[in-house]
Amino acid sequence: MRDFVSARVKSIPPSGIRRFFDIAATMDDVISLGVGEPDFVTPKPLVEAGIRSFHEGHTHYTSNSGILELRQALSEHLKRLYGVSYDPEEEIVITVGVSEALYLAMTAILDPGDEVIVPEPCFVSYTPEVTLAGGVARIIPTYVKDDFQVTEPIVEAAITERTKAILIGYPNNPTGAVMSRERMLEIAALAEKHDLLVISDEIYDQLVYGVEHICFATLPGMQKRTITLGGFSKDYAMTGWRLGYAAAPAELLGAMRKIHQYTIMSASTTAQIAGMAALEKGQPYVEEMRSEYDRRRRLIVSGLNQLGLKTFEPRGAFYAFPSIAASGMTDGDFAEKLLTEEQVAVVPGSAFGNSGAGFVRCCYATAYDKIEEALERIERFMRRHG
Repeated sequence: MRDFVSARVKSIPPSGIRRFFDIAATMDDVISLGVGEPDFVTPKPLVEAGIRSFHEGHTHYTSNSGILELRQALSEHLKRLYGVSYDPEEEIVITVGVSEALYLAMTAILDPGDEVIVPEPCFVSYTPEVTLAGGVARIIPTYVKDDFQVTEPIVEAAITERTKAILIGYPNNPTGAVMSRERMLEIAALAEKHDLLVISDEIYDQLVYGVEHICFATLPGMQKRTITLGGFSKDYAMTGWRLGYAAAPAELLGAMRKIHQYTIMSASTTAQIAGMAALEKGQPYVEEMRSEYDRRRRLIVSGLNQLGLKTFEPRGAFYAFPSIAASGMTDGDFAEKLLTEEQVAVVPGSAFGNSGAGFVRCCYATAYDKIEEALERIERFMRRHG
């Protein structure tokens, strides 16, 4: 038989994260600092709303765009938090997680050969989604000396006549970096100068510590140029519900909705109803989780620095991104040896792009006492290797 797999799909490597999880699953007594998922369960009022939806017979399709009441609540939520206004009927679509929203954005805007600037290290799906949509990812680096923030000169040097968009994700996975307003204004000026879109993944928007999250669309003149991606997975501990959204100008949103109609139909009705409860009742739980993440953040950053694994201070999400230079290993060898020798799972930084080489991602969305134990194990490891 012919080889029926497309060259485009063949060009995309498997996720660099999964291999370590697969190994860890075969081992006992593993402490995972690998999975980027809240260890909190979904707050009770949200779960109860979902269960109640079944009993009340809400088991049918919703509007392609999502339940109108949810879109209205989300519009009010974004206006309350950031002062940005979206028409719930024309400028918001509810998606199956932010991953679908990213797919919709790329597929809606890219023709074959169009380029998207993608700063690394970044979420593992960014570059593959550009490729799967027929585009070309123009990878640019970010550096610890810049707190892993995108910088204007590097972005501008990557812009060509085929560039259509800049894709940014802050607070950042895997680094925990947060973009300052000044740096965002520089990117906004480039978008205006070169007539580009900005796709802004803001899934961790409420998980920031001692800094302000800047919604990119609120910058002067940027709402018309921005596709905002967000969701419920991280802020509300709803990863398994698979609920996200995209907000954009009506013309762009209409193109995304068209793809969504033919590909998905509509997001889970039950998840949407739980999402309405999240926007209505979830804020105290968000604040409680954020406070606990901050406590864990301070523990793991301090602990890693004391062990000689130099770690810049993450200001968002729930990841620390220490340099493993003191070990003398590659990030892949470090992660593999740490897992096999001390049963601590971390992710090599190079899984998030070449700019992540020499670092590992440590997720602190796990219990405080487990982080303490993980640091003790890493200390033993570094005594042997550091």
